[in-house]
Amino acid sequence: MPTASRPHRRSDTPPPRTGSSEIEVLRGFLDYLRDSIATKIADAPEPQVRTAGVPSGTNLLGLLNHLTFVERSTFLGDRVTDWQATFHAAPADSVADVVARYRKTAAQANQVLDGCTDLGAPVPRPRPNSPAPSVRWALTHMIEETGRHAGHADILRELIDGATGR
Repeated sequence: MPTASRPHRRSDTPPPRTGSSEIEVLRGFLDYLRDSIATKIADAPEPQVRTAGVPSGTNLLGLLNHLTFVERSTFLGDRVTDWQATFHAAPADSVADVVARYRKTAAQANQVLDGCTDLGAPVPRPRPNSPAPSVRWALTHMIEETGRHAGHADILRELIDGATGR
């Protein structure tokens, strides 16, 4: 296991103070987690950002690539046929490419969410023959999914160069 120095230590960014409505709280926490993981990966060094840090093969760039597909599936209606493949970025993709694609996808998802005022209504996505989940479920799922993988990213990044924090 690599020994990590602490030269890239970051201070923690506290959770957001959002509005008082349920949708403001959910969206605030999702955006907070999105920014946390994208920032953690944006300045990660090559080739370590692609290198598996654990026996399962999980790597930083693959985590962000996967989250891009989850966002696109959940909010934009994209169909994913091989979820396992989403955990690997294409060799030609740079860190900047994957981060930019993730941020663009999150912005597109937010545009969809901007039109959603009823958390109990289905997410308005164009996927035929597949019922959409409620906006509440979709937001909660994305918070869980993003938070889970942000935790993985925290550990992988610390193993790479000692960087910690959000």
